[in-house]
Amino acid sequence: MGRAIAGVVVGYATMFAFVFVTFSLAYVSLGADRAFAPGTYAVSGVWILVSLVLSFLAAVAGGRVCRRVARAPKPVMALAVLVVVLGAAMAVPSFNAPDDPTTLQRAGDVPNMEAMQKARPPAWMSVLTPLVGAVGVMFAARRH
Repeated sequence: MGRAIAGVVVGYATMFAFVFVTFSLAYVSLGADRAFAPGTYAVSGVWILVSLVLSFLAAVAGGRVCRRVARAPKPVMALAVLVVVLGAAMAVPSFNAPDDPTTLQRAGDVPNMEAMQKARPPAWMSVLTPLVGAVGVMFAARRH
């Protein structure tokens, strides 16, 4: 039981770290003008594609770590469920968030932390990302 819990926790931590590092690198590489639509904090199509790919890769990494630590397939399923549940909980505010024009106005380059706080992905992306994550976690379990 302890290995199973540790597998899920370490797998999720791996996903978190992978997302933080790779998204930061992607933002620095793309720059604000390619990550966002002109003059706004609405994310660009390029950013949507990059973030979905990076989310999948993070989930694969987390699933692999979970499987190795837990040494069993069921904790990987638990991690996939956790990804969907937490993702759904984090998606709710995106459907209720009003579009404040002062928040959406962007001028020039924006530091990474400010970009993370003010980015406005489309609401459907908030639903799709946890599903991509769950698929990535389960993909990792099958590849083990």
